[in-house]
Amino acid sequence: MVINADIGLLADLEPEAAKALDKHYASTKEWHPHLMVPWGRGRDFESDYEWSPEESEVPADVRSALYVNLLTEDNLPYYFRDIERMLGREGAWGEWTRRWTAEEGRHAIVIRDYLTVTRAIDPNELERGRMIQMGSGQVPEPTSAVHGLAYVTLQELATRISHRNTGTKLEDKVGYDIMRRVAIDENHHFLFYRDMTTACLNADPSRTVQAIADEVIGFAMPGEGIPNFYEHAKVIANAGIYNLALHHEQILDPIVMKHWDIANITGLSPEAQEAQDKVVRYIEKSARVAKRISERMEAKAAAGVDA
Repeated sequence: MVINADIGLLADLEPEAAKALDKHYASTKEWHPHLMVPWGRGRDFESDYEWSPEESEVPADVRSALYVNLLTEDNLPYYFRDIERMLGREGAWGEWTRRWTAEEGRHAIVIRDYLTVTRAIDPNELERGRMIQMGSGQVPEPTSAVHGLAYVTLQELATRISHRNTGTKLEDKVGYDIMRRVAIDENHHFLFYRDMTTACLNADPSRTVQAIADEVIGFAMPGEGIPNFYEHAKVIANAGIYNLALHHEQILDPIVMKHWDIANITGLSPEAQEAQDKVVRYIEKSARVAKRISERMEAKAAAGVDA
């Protein structure tokens, strides 16, 4: 159920949501997972089958990324639950939530089918991980619709970056094309959420600045219910697929600081001004951390050392 504090704002922004939804329909295209999967490379699994890393041409760090990316997509029912709770099930908001869910569902289908056919990842480990992830039901739970829109803006862009970078590390063109296709979808989702957060900023800047500050400072990628999530996240970061440097350079700086221009929003309440100052300081610190990470990875790459 939508919380009372959000009802008026969501109603006011319904026309904007409808425009963003129409824009999404106009800019996306239909695609089919079954046409992208290389079925001819598959074969039956025997009942006593045991996977071996020698079966896979995918490096271990990229396998970690594929594992986390897929199990994150598998948790879709819980994301749907919370987004519908935040935005409601009626009108453009409800239509968007259902459309978003349907599109995200394709991602899990195509990635899993690809991994199963190519045996890139141990299918038993993948299925056990799915059962644990789905059984835990752990997802971010923003406290309001404004918090939720701010969070998914950051998260969808982060997911796009992760999928895209994972694909670039696959030497298999089919795998690359699949991850690129998924990343394109994630970018369209990001644009919807970014634009709706912008609409929130215009309608209620103080409340939205506070929400953005909360979500930027407390941001975490979904996936805490995934087995060994933090170990995989470290591997993914060291591989340069997704890390704090990329988070700053491709999300915090271009979206929060430039697109939303959060440092220069005026007319805020005292509480929002405090949140504004806090998030700007946080992002300035993030820039310094990102610079050190990038320099360290560049130095290791030049020396031929794994990050």
